[in-house]
Amino acid sequence: MRTAEIKRRFLAHFEAAGHAVVPSAPLPAIADPNLLFIPAGMVPFVPYFLGQQTPPFQRAVSVQKCVRTPDIDEVGKTSRHGTFFQMNGNFSFGDYFKAGAIPLAWELSTKPAAEGGFGLDPERVWPTVYLDDDEAYEIWKSVGVPAERIVRRGKKDNFWHMGIPGPAGPCSELFYDRGPEYGRDGGPEVDEDRYLEYWNLVFMQYDIADVRSKEEFRIVGDLPAKNIDTGMGLERIAAILQGVDNLYEIDEVRPILDRAAELTGKRYGVNSGHAATESHPDDVRLRVVADHVRTALMLIGDGVTPSNEGRGYVLRRIMRRAIRAMRLMGYQDRALPELLPVARDCMSPSYPELATDFARISQYAYAEEDAFLSTLRAGTTILDTAISESKAAGTTSLSGERAFQLHDTYGFPIDLTLEIAAEQGLQVDQEGFRRLMADQRARAKADAQARKSGHVDTSAYRSALDAGGPVEFTGYSEVSRESRVRTLLSGGGSVPAAGEGELVELVLDATPFYAEGGGQQPDHGLITVGGGQVEVLDVQQPIPGLIVHKARVVRGEVRSGETGYAEIDASRRRAISRSHTATHLVHQTMRNFLGASATQAGSLNAPGRLRFDFNTPTGVAPSVLHDVEQQINEVLLDDLEVHAFITSQEEARRLGAMALFGEKYGDQVRVVEVGDYARELCGGTHVSRSGQLGLVKILSESSIGSGVRRVEALVGIDAFGFLAREHLLVSRLAELYRVPTDQVADRVEQTVTQLRDAEKELEKLRAQLVLGGAGTLAAQARDVRGIAYVGTEAPEGAGGNDVRTLAQEIRGKIDPARPAVVAVAARSGGKASMVVAVNAAARSRGLSAADLVKGAFSGRGGGNADLAQGGGLPAAEAGNLLAAVERAVGEA
Repeated sequence: MRTAEIKRRFLAHFEAAGHAVVPSAPLPAIADPNLLFIPAGMVPFVPYFLGQQTPPFQRAVSVQKCVRTPDIDEVGKTSRHGTFFQMNGNFSFGDYFKAGAIPLAWELSTKPAAEGGFGLDPERVWPTVYLDDDEAYEIWKSVGVPAERIVRRGKKDNFWHMGIPGPAGPCSELFYDRGPEYGRDGGPEVDEDRYLEYWNLVFMQYDIADVRSKEEFRIVGDLPAKNIDTGMGLERIAAILQGVDNLYEIDEVRPILDRAAELTGKRYGVNSGHAATESHPDDVRLRVVADHVRTALMLIGDGVTPSNEGRGYVLRRIMRRAIRAMRLMGYQDRALPELLPVARDCMSPSYPELATDFARISQYAYAEEDAFLSTLRAGTTILDTAISESKAAGTTSLSGERAFQLHDTYGFPIDLTLEIAAEQGLQVDQEGFRRLMADQRARAKADAQARKSGHVDTSAYRSALDAGGPVEFTGYSEVSRESRVRTLLSGGGSVPAAGEGELVELVLDATPFYAEGGGQQPDHGLITVGGGQVEVLDVQQPIPGLIVHKARVVRGEVRSGETGYAEIDASRRRAISRSHTATHLVHQTMRNFLGASATQAGSLNAPGRLRFDFNTPTGVAPSVLHDVEQQINEVLLDDLEVHAFITSQEEARRLGAMALFGEKYGDQVRVVEVGDYARELCGGTHVSRSGQLGLVKILSESSIGSGVRRVEALVGIDAFGFLAREHLLVSRLAELYRVPTDQVADRVEQTVTQLRDAEKELEKLRAQLVLGGAGTLAAQARDVRGIAYVGTEAPEGAGGNDVRTLAQEIRGKIDPARPAVVAVAARSGGKASMVVAVNAAARSRGLSAADLVKGAFSGRGGGNADLAQGGGLPAAEAGNLLAAVERAVGEA
């Protein structure tokens, strides 16, 4: 039974039992700042389980795409580790419980395939239950499972919680006996290789506290509403139903693995699950390729693009591991054009959008591989230099700082650094590398959290939400209102009052203030409470449903519980709204000219200006930008109505509303449309007619990463002001050149060309001046303990290339049989620099240009044994640098 059919049967079974079919959320669609991707099927439903939101259904079923990367280094070494997987799940929110969940799971598992089930042999299914869960034990017996096949297990295996206080409960897991050829008799307690787990039923019936570990927690009491959360590993049940040994041999993975084996000439036999170990590195690498190529396909399909941070970095790492594995197996050509189409064909039966959107997906994937191959070439050169310097210094280890620089700046994989260094007999300070990586991750995580919560303990926000429920946003229809101060927060906790000058956070019952989100900057304004007043500086939504006003008390005192008057800065709001509507028009118009693949990758809507990031593999021609700008402004002249309405996701898709990749939307969505020109899912504020924008002026278009471009533009009065300044500038230039304004650009271009030609002539003359004395200087070389030494200063203003060329020219004019050291200092921009050149005869005497430079510059400088340079000291130090080199030569 193919995986797509397994998925179809699972959904159909539970839909027939009254479950709402919920589509998979996009992989990056999560609000939790601690998670980059959805790691489990229940994650999209967490707000319902925690009581933060009211579920729109009592029963739900989904097949959720998931990615887990903590064990990425283990991928391929076992038959079960993978990064991408799919989780079949059925959920009940206070509806049915154990007596409903267990028969539904048993029926689907054992019902004959001809009747829509999976057709598993009921004699080979082994349920497990929590130690004291007699209720589940008896239900399993009632559906026909004999007592000897129902196994009781402890907290480690059969009790589930999220690792934090909250809902939890006992589990009942289903295992399938694959037969004696896979291991020992005795059930899952004895051998989990033979008895393969494929389904976990979680009965959320307790509220727990004081969580310390998987096995250490305290049960507070029963939950008032008991919920069901079950998860079936789609890949695991596929392996069972397809009769294969491991997850790499199911129909969605094996073709990728086979193609990789074909390209590399390696062999991967059927049911070779136990052979892929460290002693069989090519088996491991083939699995890495198969898993990672599939994961990359799914991530790019859900809108993630390679980058150096966050989700994009995880994708980049996964892709580069796959490419690197192919090269380690001897395949030197571009691998992804051969492998990605195979992954598409494997996955598109379940996710047809992968086929229809493959042109976009492949553009990003192939461009990333090309960039990585260039990185490998450049990084190898840089690493070779670092290794040479380490050897010259007599060390046996490459520093963690250098390994981190290669990884962080050049994208050079640490495993490749380790391998190449080992080939040269060097170790790498891995502990130092890991420490720097951990520091970087900690800073990034802290910065991301600080942007949302300002370092306030999120438990304070949770308490505020629990105490009063979600805050109502009224800013779509009003700019001011009366509202009660529900909570005051300061210093990480709730406070009763705050006085003049204090920074405080306010939670109101309802607010017209827009919280930053969707690229739109927050509202500013004033809140008057009793005799006090606060200036709102920022508005955030640190947890779903809670709007927090970050403010400074500018007068009197504000107290929690008092009624106040909230009023936004309406002028600022109108300017931001114009920018937000303009962003929608830029998005739609870019798609009109560049195609549907030009999807939004980020935005900033600020007063009078906007920034729009979009996915496209190449730059946008100036002529296209001109046409985009013109079409947008024609829409403004049409003065189209801007209308917002709430509808279902299904209806929004039918209307053609654009949704942003990676965003998670509820069943009810807000659609903003500009006439019939643009229609997009959006929660931001907008103008009422397109003509209110006045003017949109595109300022620039540039690259901000692989396959991501950025347009910046001005809107409204800011755009008019910019054009006015441009007009004054052009008019002034026309006066200076004494030409009409339409000829200014040509005259400026002529002037620039003439200046560049003059600079080239000056460069030639300067080079001749610098090099003209090379022969004389070589002839005047002084003998320093048998070494021909030349120490001189280059003419004032000589560039770096001139200085290096002079040093090499002098060295070349000295008899090569005579050991020689040449040092050339230079003064430029108030700083002194120096280049040292050493010939082969001097190097055989133990002299090194790199060592001489570092000695003069107190350890700084770079280069190798024959040519090195340093700089950055005050210009007055030039003579001292030459003297330091001469002393070092004399002491050698």
